[in-house]
Amino acid sequence: MEQGTPKDVQEVLITEEALREAEKYIEEEEGPSRRLGGKIGTMVTAVAVVMSLVHLYAAPGVIMTQVLRGIHVGFVLFLSFLVFPLSKKGPDKISWMDWICSLLGVATIVYMLVDFDEFIYRSVVPTSWDQFFGAVLILLILEASRRTAGWIIPAVILGFIVYAFVGPYLPEPWTHKGYDLSRLIGHMYMTLEGIFGVPIDVSSTFIILFTIYGAFLEVSGAGKFFIDFSFAAMGGKPTGAGRTVTLASFLLGGPSGSGVATTVTLGSVAYPMLAKAGYSREAAGGLLSAGGIGAILSPPVLGAAAFLIAEFLKITYLDVIIMATIPTCLYYWSIFLMVELDAKKFGAKEIPFDRTQGLWQLTRRYGFHFFSLIAIVGFMVVGFTPIMAVFLATIVAFLASFLRRDTALVPPKLIQALKAGSMGVLSVAITCAGAGIIVGVVTLTGLGLKFSSIIIGYAGGSVFLAAVFTALVVWVLGLAVPVTASYIIAAVITAPALTHLGVPDYAAHMFIFYYAILSEVTPPTALSCFAAAALTKGDPYKTTLQAWKYTMPAFIVPFMFTLDPKGVGILLRGPVVDVIWTTVTAFLGIASLAGGLEGWWLRRTNLLERAMLIIGGLLLVYPIPKYDIAGFAMMVAVVLMQKFWRKV
Repeated sequence: MEQGTPKDVQEVLITEEALREAEKYIEEEEGPSRRLGGKIGTMVTAVAVVMSLVHLYAAPGVIMTQVLRGIHVGFVLFLSFLVFPLSKKGPDKISWMDWICSLLGVATIVYMLVDFDEFIYRSVVPTSWDQFFGAVLILLILEASRRTAGWIIPAVILGFIVYAFVGPYLPEPWTHKGYDLSRLIGHMYMTLEGIFGVPIDVSSTFIILFTIYGAFLEVSGAGKFFIDFSFAAMGGKPTGAGRTVTLASFLLGGPSGSGVATTVTLGSVAYPMLAKAGYSREAAGGLLSAGGIGAILSPPVLGAAAFLIAEFLKITYLDVIIMATIPTCLYYWSIFLMVELDAKKFGAKEIPFDRTQGLWQLTRRYGFHFFSLIAIVGFMVVGFTPIMAVFLATIVAFLASFLRRDTALVPPKLIQALKAGSMGVLSVAITCAGAGIIVGVVTLTGLGLKFSSIIIGYAGGSVFLAAVFTALVVWVLGLAVPVTASYIIAAVITAPALTHLGVPDYAAHMFIFYYAILSEVTPPTALSCFAAAALTKGDPYKTTLQAWKYTMPAFIVPFMFTLDPKGVGILLRGPVVDVIWTTVTAFLGIASLAGGLEGWWLRRTNLLERAMLIIGGLLLVYPIPKYDIAGFAMMVAVVLMQKFWRKV
């Protein structure tokens, strides 16, 4: 929000060209897809619908886990080679090579399932045909990864595969005995430690079901309702524009779990309002992208990596939701405070809102869209598994849609939702399959323990330094690969270092999860920020800096539950007194940091006051009482200085 904001309303209208440019970043995250029509389009739609129906049918556990993983990969590979072209500028027409890859993907799974019991028993001594189909499957996953996410992920996977071969020739501590092609393929293709390991297990159960659920909400009009609800609830004040974006990003992000998609969806509606309120192009883009990545943090869906946390740690997904609750509140608290301080600092303008539908009237008509969101948590609380909870919540969303004619999921809309559910999981599933190869190499070679010993050695036994090194590793990974992949890689190679130094395993994994999310706002691959900049026509790197301003206080939170045992209170673990104390001081600390970073408290701060607020905030977020008291004293001192000791 700065001087020089465009005053002409025409300047802030989002053009079709800007929207298409922003949507390219969704394609960059999910892969560029063909626009198929005619008989081929109908066939792809039919396969996608069948894929969704098969996974919904499997939700109660009627298909054996190992078989379901294979079926899932078969569907994903078949559709991926038909939907994603050979290159970004590839033709919409499907080539003979695409058909061959699609059919080979199915063949590798059919071969595996024909005599499944015998197949898994010979994993240590695979036959020639086992090796052939296993090698084909690995190559297909590499090519599908390249099509959906670019060259980085397949290059990383190949690097790990090479490491499995050359172990005997490496120096300490990287050396290992080495494995031949037969052993590697057997491990990757014929066991549950490689391609069909935990990542694909999560993709074939949790992720696809939540993707189908999100598609049901979107097609039934829940997304539009969440935006309208936020406008009605937060409008009418100078801070209304920023508050609206904050609330709407949370409501949209929960069901979607995608930072870039939430940024584009919300930005296409909210940017003109932000511009008229006085936000510059970069400030508006920063706020939109900060809200967008909140989608990956927001219960009840969170991001795909959250499901992996539950599976890696063998805890329930409800446990993950509970652990994410306070950090999510702190994240949006940070954005909310920045919005409020921005309004005071730059003088936000009140935006007139359409009052034809008040909050109560809107809620009375379309409030049923909240039913399924509440139902997910409710079903888990009463004892249903997360898989059954989302399955039942999808049924609730389907039935609730018929409460109004304009939202009813009649057959054409139902087909659209089922198709979107399968299409939405393709890029994530391919990433999970590729990550399975990486995890397989790590478990086969013991790389995780070797890497952890290196981190511990460099950290000198310091938890703080180990956490910093882990954050840097995750950050570097996040520059090159999506959130899900960076979490998986970091979880298997860096989490053991933190747990070895006494950090609880759940805190270590949540720490990695939160820092993996930084990839969405970190150049040169800050997709959410670049998508927002494409919408607002702002500078993408200045937009990224603005996004950092909104999110930086909240990203100190992971250190709270990592550096000291009392800090796990933020994750709603430990004694009630610790939970209350750490939560209250965390909210105060985020407020102090926000004021210091913004340069505004009761009024504009001078250099001393700003330094005191930042130092006080850091002391407050460190979960030790004496530091909390010192931090609170600094906050109070700044209030007194601004109220009594410094003239207006």
